[in-house]
Amino acid sequence: MALFNEAKFLIKENIRDYGMYIALFVILLTFSILTDGLFMSSRNISNLLDSAGYIAVLAVGMTLVIVIRHIDLSVGFAAGFLGAIAAIFLTQMGVSVYITIPVILVFGIFAGLFNGFLIAQIGIPAFVATLAAMLIFRGALLQVTERTGTIIVNDEKFNALGNGFIPSLAEVNGLHLLSLIIGLVGILLYIYSEFSNRKNKIKYQFDVVSKGIFTLKLVFVSAVIAYITWILAGYNGFSWTVVIMLAVVVIYHFLTTKTVLGRHIYAVGSNPEAAHLSGINVKKITYIVFGSMGMLAALSGILFTSRLQSATTTAGTLFELDAIAAAYVGGVSSAGGVGKVTGAIIGAIVMASLTSGMNLMGVGISYQYIIRGGVLAAAVIFDVMTRRKRG
Repeated sequence: MALFNEAKFLIKENIRDYGMYIALFVILLTFSILTDGLFMSSRNISNLLDSAGYIAVLAVGMTLVIVIRHIDLSVGFAAGFLGAIAAIFLTQMGVSVYITIPVILVFGIFAGLFNGFLIAQIGIPAFVATLAAMLIFRGALLQVTERTGTIIVNDEKFNALGNGFIPSLAEVNGLHLLSLIIGLVGILLYIYSEFSNRKNKIKYQFDVVSKGIFTLKLVFVSAVIAYITWILAGYNGFSWTVVIMLAVVVIYHFLTTKTVLGRHIYAVGSNPEAAHLSGINVKKITYIVFGSMGMLAALSGILFTSRLQSATTTAGTLFELDAIAAAYVGGVSSAGGVGKVTGAIIGAIVMASLTSGMNLMGVGISYQYIIRGGVLAAAVIFDVMTRRKRG
């Protein structure tokens, strides 16, 4: 009984962190029931994660942008344009994929730094600066694709990023062995991380949850990781898109939670004036966050172009709105200073799950937009109500 009461208290006190996971669980369970289990099939879950990949990558960067109280409307067409440049490099210029990808990522960084310059140095509001950049990238995309309309990419290595799967060492009862190993390593790293964090909190005399709740959390999260791994291993294993998405999450989670840079980003988001007075270079942080956003936009463009195996004139349309929606559903606060990159990924998966589930049920596209809009509105209302309650 004491364990139950403690769990209830923790959920209530940390509803912002746990709410998105509860919502995702409810969505998965609901669609699984309504589609007679088809929604949770290996093929559908694999396709769902692949379709969420390029938005999830954008959502990670967008979370940090919103954390420092800004917005970036240019990322959609920046992704479309840089994806088209990648296609031109590969098809018309004959550049190797191993050179193309790093060069496009660097282009993305410079595009993001341009936005950062307008915002931090010139003082233009982020909404206006990135709106201008969005129009520029939209025009640039039309310019580079107007001759053919669509640029077909036939490079197998490049296309594998959006459509391929990691190699299998062997098959174990029809399951992808390498994916099982990756899942096991992921569980072990998670358990090690949790024990390490708990040990450090005890060392510095911070409050920690009871051993019972701690054990329950370890078992539950490990079971979720194991179940998802088992589902994917039953199809073709982890796709390269999922691997890249997970790599982005791990890197950015480390940067935002374990480094001085991460603490500075959240300090700027919480109170820019106080951060400046405490010696934090607010302009530098703005440059870094927008440069990072540009790089992730380039990576998103690469993944999208690879998935379609082509670059089109409409690539990137509404990507920025999907990324913003995923960030807010994932728990980022419109007031700044609050939000996790892990939440951004969950938000992207929530939105992709809604789309996938409604498609399987044959829900019309008009109703899909209405429902997705309602979910976004609910997420923002939840954020506002939570802040009022704490205030």
